Amino acid sequence: MTPPGHSTQPPPSRRIAEDLRRKIEVGELRSGDKLPSERRLAEQYGAARNTAREAIRILAEQGLVTAKHGSGVFVREPQKLFRFGSDRYSIKNRETGLTPFRLEAQRQGKVPRIDVPSIARERPPVDVAERLKVTTDEETVIHRENHYFADDEPVQIVSTYLRWDEAQGTLLMQPKTGKDGIYGRLEELGHLMTRVRDEISARMPTPAEAAVLDLLPGVPVLEVLHTSLDQDGVPFEVSRYVHRADRTGLLYELPVE
Repeated sequence: MTPPGHSTQPPPSRRIAEDLRRKIEVGELRSGDKLPSERRLAEQYGAARNTAREAIRILAEQGLVTAKHGSGVFVREPQKLFRFGSDRYSIKNRETGLTPFRLEAQRQGKVPRIDVPSIARERPPVDVAERLKVTTDEETVIHRENHYFADDEPVQIVSTYLRWDEAQGTLLMQPKTGKDGIYGRLEELGHLMTRVRDEISARMPTPAEAAVLDLLPGVPVLEVLHTSLDQDGVPFEVSRYVHRADRTGLLYELPVE
């Protein structure tokens, strides 16, 4: 039973936000359309201007609109950068000389950029150690952290772990690893990728991840824990991909055995 004096109706700002959200979903408001001003929205819905401002804030937090300084608030275009899980490591793509991310971005009409803020020898996390088959009580891995951008927008954080005894003294310790990226160097060490295992989960970001990915409040991330196995079935690389869920799609096309 509702206590006396309490309403079951959502607050006016949320009702306005829900109505605008419905208009976006059904196409009355399309990607790139400019929303009415706060004053016009307040008049339209018979609400205070502060209420209209709060409604716009709710839509922004949901990733549906974006504000452009001096221009207004616009319906956001729902573009996603797809990770093609079954194709991104294909040998045929090696002819391009591009890493999987750069190739995927270019094919989707985006300009890729990769920053390498750190390369360090570390003790591996437990889940990485289990998959890479190394111990956690010593600094048994090299950890490469990369930040990936598409059209200068942050889209993913990648933490790549390689065995220290293989990576030391090679280009794997450098930000620029040469043609074909780390997989080219790992092939030179005798690891030809023949099988991959991707473990995919969704979660909320850590504060550090939210800052790097410039995430709006409430936007989750997709985590892909990737393991590369060579011609002998030996795991030789583990990477943790943290994708912003509002800007990433995963596409897998696999043969049915």
